[in-house]
Formats: sequence, C-alpha cells, structure tokens
Amino acid sequence: MASRNPARPLSPHLQVYKWGPHMLVSILHRATGSGMATVGSLLLVWWLAAIASGDQAYATFVDVFTRDTGGLNILGYIVAVGLTLSLFQHMMTGIRHFVLDTGAGYELKRNKMGAIATMVASVALTVVFWLYMGIK
Repeated sequence: MASRNPARPLSPHLQVYKWGPHMLVSILHRATGSGMATVGSLLLVWWLAAIASGDQAYATFVDVFTRDTGGLNILGYIVAVGLTLSLFQHMMTGIRHFVLDTGAGYELKRNKMGAIATMVASVALTVVFWLYMGIK
C-alpha cells in the first residue's frame, strides 16, 4: 500500500471545505429558488383549481390556511412567512450575485460580510413586511 502524497490536492468534499457564510448563502439561494417554484406553483395550481371548482372547493382551500375569524392559522403563517423569507433571501442573494458579477466583493472579508448581510437583510425585510401586514 503506497503512502499518500501530501503535495497532491484532496478531492473536494464536505469534510475538506471549511463551511462559511458564502457556502450557506449559495445553498440557500438554490433551496429558496426550488422551494418557491415548487411550493408556490403547487399552491397556485390548487388555488386556481379551487376557484374553478366552485364555492365549496374554494372554501376548503381557504379553511386550510385561515381561522374562522379570517386571520391566518398556524399553517397559514408557516407557509406565508416561509415563502416571504424565501423570496427575500433569494432576492438578496441575487443582488449579491449581481454585485459579484461586476467583479466587486471577491475579497474574503468583503465576501463574508456580503453573505452575512444577505441573511440579515432577508430576515429584517421579512419582519418589516409582516409587521406592516399586521398593521393594515
């Protein structure tokens, strides 16, 4: 059995890479895009089918996500806040990628700060949005 050559590079896998905010943001960008496309499309199709099927089907759709008083129930909040957070996270990461596409922000410290800023901004925008929705 030959000994491993220490000068030879390691094969890239998760045990080799040091996790950082830039990796998390990259993965979240893909996950939020897929999640919004999947969940959003399914909800849209269900909503359209419920409208087309009549009052009883639409009432069932509404009852799944709301209370009798008209406000969102726990499932409604989970889906709505989850989609909102996904939208803002995807949007903030898209803006970060746009800045990176200009050639700026590749320095390690600035890249890390930009990745953290996307996460903070997406949470802040989600909170502000839902506070605004609660006031109306």
